[in-house]
Amino acid sequence: MASRNPAGRGRTEPRPIDDRAVSPLVGKAMEASLVVLYIGLLTATLYGNVVPEYRTAAGVEVGERVLSKSAERVQQSVPTDAIAVRVRARVSLPDTIRGRTYEIRAGNRSLSLVHPNERVETTVELTLPGSVDGVRGTWSSGTPATVVVRPGPDGLIVELRRGDRR
Repeated sequence: MASRNPAGRGRTEPRPIDDRAVSPLVGKAMEASLVVLYIGLLTATLYGNVVPEYRTAAGVEVGERVLSKSAERVQQSVPTDAIAVRVRARVSLPDTIRGRTYEIRAGNRSLSLVHPNERVETTVELTLPGSVDGVRGTWSSGTPATVVVRPGPDGLIVELRRGDRR
């Protein structure tokens, strides 16, 4: 016996599957894939080149500023016409430059910033009176920094000291 539909008509052919409902889903999945690909490429480009360059340029600027302020503080600690004087002054240094620790070293009447990224390194000459015999010592970031001026056998000695030692 042939099956009949409720309307009483004859046998009907099965309808083909309708694919129209899948089309918006595939379109949205492709759009989402393109957005994820775009964001991935943009992130790789920025963090692979642009952001590190910016951080280095900012690190160079901060390094120059830190060294300039440090030199200014050392020069202010030495009286212009003193022969025998004792001065102790604290110097404020940032803990890191470009996310890394660094040192400030004295030598040959100059200060040098020593950093793991050599593009951040810089040197500045100190303007000190003739009564200064020598400048020596090192400051490390993250530790208290002090400049000490004291009399020496041939003139004033300027020392960069780390920590709170006397």
